[in-house]
Amino acid sequence: MIERSKTTQRMSQIVKHNGTVYLAGQVGEGATVTDQTRDCLACVDALLAEAGTSKENLLQAIIWLDDMADFQEMNDVWDAWVPEGHAPARACGDAKLAAPKFKVEITVIAAY
Repeated sequence: MIERSKTTQRMSQIVKHNGTVYLAGQVGEGATVTDQTRDCLACVDALLAEAGTSKENLLQAIIWLDDMADFQEMNDVWDAWVPEGHAPARACGDAKLAAPKFKVEITVIAAY
């Protein structure tokens, strides 16, 4: 059975299937990569909690930056957020994001 939450015509923020939860990409508010990364991860935390899981159960993360020069700044926030011993498989690349104000977008897959 597939369960979808926070669904619109275009997308669902949460999709659960067979013990796995998939989150839509999350963007954050703020002027800096640090601020936006913190906000993205707060959204991820909230959605994972709503789905009945947490960052301790991450399987995979994909991170998009609008400028790879911001890689270390994003990683400083990421490294403080990921629980020790629970780092997911992860990829990070650069991309044109949905609007020029966005500097980072993060999507995750987790077990529940």
